[in-house]
Amino acid sequence: MTNSDIFIGETIGTAVLILLGGGVVAAITLKNSKARGAGWLAITFGWGFGVLTAVYVASPLSGAHLNPAVTLGIAIINGGWDKVPIYLAGQLLGAMIGATLMIIAYYGQFRSHLTDREVIGDPADLPIEGGHTGKPGPVLGIFSTGPEIRVIWQNLATEIIGTAVLVLAVLTQGLNAAGDGLGTLGGLITALVVVGIGLSLGGPTGYAINPARDLGPRIIHALMPLPNKGGSDWGYAWIPIVGPLAGGALAAGLYDLAFA
Repeated sequence: MTNSDIFIGETIGTAVLILLGGGVVAAITLKNSKARGAGWLAITFGWGFGVLTAVYVASPLSGAHLNPAVTLGIAIINGGWDKVPIYLAGQLLGAMIGATLMIIAYYGQFRSHLTDREVIGDPADLPIEGGHTGKPGPVLGIFSTGPEIRVIWQNLATEIIGTAVLVLAVLTQGLNAAGDGLGTLGGLITALVVVGIGLSLGGPTGYAINPARDLGPRIIHALMPLPNKGGSDWGYAWIPIVGPLAGGALAAGLYDLAFA
C-alpha cells in the first residue's frame, strides 16, 4: 500500500463510519426525524453497520484501520511505525468530513431541535415566554461521547476495557493475509464485535473506543454555527483519546503474550 492509498482510504472510510454512526444518533435524537426515539439498539446496530460499510469501502486501499487504537495495536505487533502518522491523519480528517456530511444531511433537524423550545430536565431551568419552561435539548452526544456518571477513573477504565476487546478481536480474527489491516471476513467480525461492545459496555460512557471517532466530530461540534448547541466538553475529551489508545496497546501486549 502506498502512502497516498493509505491516506485516501482512511479518509474516505472514516468519513463513511462517522456519517453513518453519527447519523443514527442524529436520527434518534433530533426533532422531526422519522427515527426519533428508536433507542439504544438502533444506535448499536447503526454503528455496527457503519463499521461494516466503512471497512468494505476502505479495505482495498488502506486495510481499513479507521481507528488510531487499531493502528497502534497493529504497529506494536507488526511494525510499520513510519505509516502510523499517515493513518492517523487520514482518520482524523475523515472523521471531521463525516461529521460535516452528517450535519448537512440533518441540517433542518438540527435547526428545528436547537431553535424550538422543549421541556427537559427541571422545569425551573429556563423560564420562557408564553407560560412554558425548558431549554433546547443537547446535541453533543450526536458528535462525541460523554459519561452518564462522571467518575474519571471508571470512565477511563471503561474505554480501556472496551477498546482492548475490540483490538484483541481485530488482531486474533480480523487481520488480512498481509497482517496490516482488515480483510472481508475481518470486517464482518469487527462490525459484530462493535455491536457487542455497544450493547454490553456502551452504557457508562457511550463507547468511543476510537480517538478519531470522538475528537474529529467534537471539533466539528465546536465549529458548528448553530445557536443553543451547548459546549463541547473539552474537559472530558482526553478520556476517549487516552483510554482507547491505552486499550489498543494493552490488547497488543496480550496478543503478543498469549497468541504470538
